[in-house]
Amino acid sequence: MVVLKRLGVMSVARIQAIIGAVIGLFYGVINALCSLFPACQLTVVAGVLSIFIFPIFFAISGFIGGAIGAYLYNLVAKRFGGIEFEFHGERR
Repeated sequence: MVVLKRLGVMSVARIQAIIGAVIGLFYGVINALCSLFPACQLTVVAGVLSIFIFPIFFAISGFIGGAIGAYLYNLVAKRFGGIEFEFHGERR
């Protein structure tokens, strides 16, 4: 059994920011496509801007959330122990 005792706050924050940017880009593209239909209240300009705004917002949110989450994990793991992992297969 291997125990994850500590997370690198900045490394988790960086990965969460990248994942957030990708998800934000996906939502931005969907929002831009929806703005092309007249039934939607969005303008085309707002839809196109969402392709740029959403990834930035999601990346910043992911970075902050990842940093806070990793920091809290480290506090809790120090006091109560970390998450236990069991790996199968060859050891290198």
